[in-house]
Amino acid sequence: MSHFQFAHPWALLLLLLLPLMAVLRGHRGKDAAIQYSGLSLFGPLLRGRKVQAGGWLSALRYLALACFLIALARPQHVDSTTQVQESGIDMMLAIDLSPSMQALDFHKNGEDISRVDVVRETVAQFVKDRPNDRLGMVVFAGQAYLMSPLTLDHNWLLQNVERLQVGLAGDATAIGSAIAVSANRLRHESGKSKIIVLLTDGANNAGKITPYAAAEAAHALGIKIYTIGAASSDVAKFPMRDMFGRVVYTTIPVDIDVDALKKIADITGGKYYRATDYDSLKNVYAEINKLETTQVAVKHFEHIKEYFVWAIYPGLLFLGLEIALAHTRWRRLP
Repeated sequence: MSHFQFAHPWALLLLLLLPLMAVLRGHRGKDAAIQYSGLSLFGPLLRGRKVQAGGWLSALRYLALACFLIALARPQHVDSTTQVQESGIDMMLAIDLSPSMQALDFHKNGEDISRVDVVRETVAQFVKDRPNDRLGMVVFAGQAYLMSPLTLDHNWLLQNVERLQVGLAGDATAIGSAIAVSANRLRHESGKSKIIVLLTDGANNAGKITPYAAAEAAHALGIKIYTIGAASSDVAKFPMRDMFGRVVYTTIPVDIDVDALKKIADITGGKYYRATDYDSLKNVYAEINKLETTQVAVKHFEHIKEYFVWAIYPGLLFLGLEIALAHTRWRRLP
């Protein structure tokens, strides 16, 4: 980041005194070098052309003073950079995008809102709250896909969060595959802490690896898993289309395997959370954000280029010109 500034801006206020000095000096006038009882003897001279040499000399003097005051204020151009050392946390966000995530059992401002819409908003805020961590994202349904590798480019990651929608990873729910893909992205990383935050609204019913086997592998790699069950407590309103293409609503049961999610978290030393509405899901991510924190070292560098000499040089020029003219062309004799 670069900007222009004055190191001593108060010096610029002294510029306001220059017009006042000019007015007071002109009002008072100079003391006469020779005093006469009258000016009649100088009538012919007074009718001649007026010479304003003194005014030009004064102007040069004030310009020189103005330049010196600007130099005193020290104009400078500053290039500043902030270097942030990584916090040491590498985190993969595993997000369920199975069809049931369209269920409208969450509420915001008195309106029904789908699970996937709430997840999209809360995950985006979670990413914004961790600017110094390397974050990645895996989405899963019947299969698990890498949506974003670990990165510090959170703007790009947020763009991917905005694109989250049901249907990107097929049907069903492959929790074991999601853990395996996430752990595979973390295993070669050297961060002090490796985390998987897994969110689902169902039970594992697809994939070639069981959630427990995947959790054991993650634990062996030093990875901690936080699991989140995101759904209401009983049944949920679900949108679907009838034979005429119209949107109609039915209810579907909530099918979260709470015991499995708790065991996955216990195996890896993590924790299980349940989110039954919009506010509780926000609170879950906020709590995880507080649990997984490290000190971040920030170094600030500034490169300052001084420009006061560019004000001194004109000031010296004006001052030298005023002295030269006062002793040559516009020299005054008593």
